Amino acid sequence: MKNLSAPHRAGAAALLLTLAGCATSQPVATTNPATAATAAPAAPQELGPGRSINLADIDRSVSPCEDFFQFSGGNWLRNNPVPGYASSWGPRNLLNDRTQATLRALLEDAAADPSATPGSNRQKVGNYYASGMDSVGLEQAGLKYLKPELARINGLKSLADVQAEMARQQTMGTGAFFRAGVSPDRKNSAQYAVSMSQGGLSMPDRDYYLKDDARSLAVRTAYVQYLTNTFKLLGESETAASAKAKAVLRLETRLAAASKDRVSLRDPYASYNKMTVAEADKQFPNMALPTLLKRNGLGAAQEVIVGQPEFFKELSNVLKQTPLADLKTYLSWQLVSSVPTALPKAFSDEAFRFAQVQSGAKQQPTRWKRMLGATDGTLGEAFGQLYVDKAFPPAAKQKALTMLANIRESMAEHIQTNTWMSEPTKQEALKKLAALRVKIGYPDQWKDYSDLTISRESYLKNVLAARQWSYQQNIKKYGGPIDRTEWSMTPPTINAYYSPPMNEIVFPAGYLQPPFFDPEADDAVNYGAIGGVMGHEMTHGFDDSGRQYDSQGNLRDWWTPADAAEFTKRAGVVGTQYSAFSPLDSVNVNGKLTMGENLADFAGLTIVYAALQKQLDQQYGKGKRPLIDGFTPEQRFFLSWAQLRRTNIRPEALRQQILTDPHSPGQYRTIGPLMNMPEFYQAFGCQPGQKMVRTDADRAVIW
Repeated sequence: MKNLSAPHRAGAAALLLTLAGCATSQPVATTNPATAATAAPAAPQELGPGRSINLADIDRSVSPCEDFFQFSGGNWLRNNPVPGYASSWGPRNLLNDRTQATLRALLEDAAADPSATPGSNRQKVGNYYASGMDSVGLEQAGLKYLKPELARINGLKSLADVQAEMARQQTMGTGAFFRAGVSPDRKNSAQYAVSMSQGGLSMPDRDYYLKDDARSLAVRTAYVQYLTNTFKLLGESETAASAKAKAVLRLETRLAAASKDRVSLRDPYASYNKMTVAEADKQFPNMALPTLLKRNGLGAAQEVIVGQPEFFKELSNVLKQTPLADLKTYLSWQLVSSVPTALPKAFSDEAFRFAQVQSGAKQQPTRWKRMLGATDGTLGEAFGQLYVDKAFPPAAKQKALTMLANIRESMAEHIQTNTWMSEPTKQEALKKLAALRVKIGYPDQWKDYSDLTISRESYLKNVLAARQWSYQQNIKKYGGPIDRTEWSMTPPTINAYYSPPMNEIVFPAGYLQPPFFDPEADDAVNYGAIGGVMGHEMTHGFDDSGRQYDSQGNLRDWWTPADAAEFTKRAGVVGTQYSAFSPLDSVNVNGKLTMGENLADFAGLTIVYAALQKQLDQQYGKGKRPLIDGFTPEQRFFLSWAQLRRTNIRPEALRQQILTDPHSPGQYRTIGPLMNMPEFYQAFGCQPGQKMVRTDADRAVIW
């Protein structure tokens, strides 16, 4: 459920099943939703067992009006502790296990096929996965395939050499110093632009470098140990390794101090600073930007969009003021730390030890799971076609499209009947909604991997070759028409996203699986599950950040000042509500960081609930509702929403999530929107004074 406002580099297959029962359909009854949760009516009024709502997971010792997170899934939470290899555990992880089983069979079949046509997608997928699984070969190779790159860095003799290596590492995706790429110009979405943004940090957040609280100190100490141990694996003595670790930390701390925090990064205007290449070169002289762009195939660019000018000013100072030896050490570290699974096991073990401090995980995922994720991130569309054939029939795609059309219609009605938005702003909002592009399941046009060579000689060579190929694919866009067929997630991914510059919502086939989406389930379950996600992504276009883009994806203020002020005031109520949530002692949710996702949850659920009501009226008649498993459709809708967000999470991972993740923890994504919805109160007969019920004065109302 991402809001992609910058180039997205596809990573490992997302982690993400609950049990599905059997469904039958039949008689319709007029029911009292206030009592249906506890007392089912006579048999003729009730349908058969429903799919996707697991009754055994419900904790009936808890009132739904006091804590719906515990009521909806308390038994499941008690019976499903986090496995040793995970930092959190929920329905996405369970669906991911099932998806991985399908993908593993496809990959192992390709890897075992000696007759695959040379240069074919099947051959490339098989070779990539097989080379990654060859742990014996990795140990035997040692640093053989890394040494040429390390030697190149070791041979740098001047700042000009460092600048050349910095350009090369951009093509290899190591993360050194900053991030850059080609993406739609956010103020002119009909053309591509070169964008640059802050980066270069190896720890998850700038605060870990700058704060001295116990959590930050623990992570920083573990990071220094990780650095030291890795340099020792590269052949350094204890003393030299320690010195190099300190050099890296010192340099990255300077970058961290110049970096904007995550809340500040949510302002799209502040991150849009277009300037000529000549002006950028003047402001950041030690980057040699014109030469860097030329080296990397972007010499034709006359302008760049700089995300954070103050960061790049400091980066320029760092390049000039830092001793050459320390710059070389940093570049070596960025390279090595970006490829630990492509090196002997000791390197990935060190990386995992550092990750443990952040996540609390007890053991690494097995090698095949890591290689499956890597193959999906690199060649996901090459075998994604096979996955789609197995897991996503055309009928499922059509049902999903129908749901989306109903939800879009509901959103339009909410805009039209909005009581605080003026007519000019409403018309712009409706125009944006009408222009929204919808992508379901898989791309209409698949990626062409013909220029990418993959062999079984070396997994590291494959990783670097794939990164350089991906970089070339990105820069080839510059100067050409906007490619609106491109996807930023692979078909098996269990996630979805909204892209403001493209004004599109995308739902990969991996997400459109039970229990998130089940064509055989009743509408209430599907609308509460994947429907909630559809509404979430759709309303990202109207959250505090997405609303700043127009129907064509341009960063443009189309709100009247009064409407913008009213939206900000109403959104601020949501921010205050979430900032009051505290899952751990002295740890509160950051209502500003999570604002966009919270607004999308709340607004999305509101419009989807209305869409479901229309669907039920058409199916059963106005005011008539069936019972399934003793629950009304309205109750099943909210239960479905909640059961797919139940999550057990380790304290370490929860602390890191609150610091770095724009999504609120699962328990607050469950109850936060419902506490603002009178529809929820009515469905479960909640009364004023109960914890799930906010007073009119405290309740947020947006759409």
